[in-house]
Amino acid sequence: MVNVESIKQFFARPDRLSYAFMLLLVIATAWLHLSVLLVAALFSYLLLSSLTFGNRLPKYLALLLFLTILTGLSFGVWVLMRHTVAVFPGIADKAIPTIIEWSRTYNMDVPFTDFESLRETIVEGAASQMRHLGSFAHALQEVGTKLLYLVGGIVVAVSLFLNSRFELGREPDVKPNNFYSVAGEHLGTRFRRFYESFSRVFGAQILISLINSALTGIFAVTVGLPYALLVVGITFLCGLLPVIGNLISNTIIVFIGFTVSPGMALSALIFLIVIHKLEYFLNSKIIGRRIRNPLWMTLIGIVVGERLMGVSGIILAPVILHYLKKEASSFEVPPETNTPASHEI
Repeated sequence: MVNVESIKQFFARPDRLSYAFMLLLVIATAWLHLSVLLVAALFSYLLLSSLTFGNRLPKYLALLLFLTILTGLSFGVWVLMRHTVAVFPGIADKAIPTIIEWSRTYNMDVPFTDFESLRETIVEGAASQMRHLGSFAHALQEVGTKLLYLVGGIVVAVSLFLNSRFELGREPDVKPNNFYSVAGEHLGTRFRRFYESFSRVFGAQILISLINSALTGIFAVTVGLPYALLVVGITFLCGLLPVIGNLISNTIIVFIGFTVSPGMALSALIFLIVIHKLEYFLNSKIIGRRIRNPLWMTLIGIVVGERLMGVSGIILAPVILHYLKKEASSFEVPPETNTPASHEI
């Protein structure tokens, strides 16, 4: 039987209430499919805060610069997607015969024989997703909802950037140390720590993606890899997704390498192996110093996050793990004489 008095006593403390609110926020984000809104709000606020250059630039100028950059990014992504759709058939027509010939040489099977069969495979996969969604109209509704969440997240970030206070003012008869005000202060601390975790994790991911994109661009230009701008754009966008993004971009780059020759594809594969060895070093220096979570924990978090929240969950999983570690590390456990010695698995 639930002890109501114990529950009341537990939530009577503002700090405990703030932790419960953050837990409910994460659960509601996954349950109500609001991860796109949360990621958009966090990323927009991170960009807005960076554009003040340490409070040296007024907020209205930072906001104007933010809207300009956001417009440019949106246009750039749209151009990249349109260009990808336009050139993909040509890439497939050039790469597939080479891949088939190479696979026959090494007695390997591929699930396609030409562009038409590849397109049928893609269409069948898309149709399966459509059946899962229910209908084309429902799919359009889902896209529209995600765009609405995206815009809503930006609006939330702008509102917080201009004024992040919980209280705009107090009534004259309200006590200064009232429950609402104290709970708001604790909740503000929770939000700041969550944002700091996002800033650390996603900021590091952006930096690593920029380095990988620059090195990939240099390689593409040096060896004469076709569609160099497309390769750089895909590398950067996919690089924002931890772990799984590299698999997507690597597959595309090697596929483009086959449009020239198997040797070019092999060179691209060797380069990607080398670049990922460098990325391990970057992860240890950039992300490792900021997060200090083992890779297996991050992978499990990414898998669970993807199942619960989709692509946005891949981004949020390392953030939530770092936030939980940050909050748990702020509590000191009293020393106990019978504490068992730790052992590695």
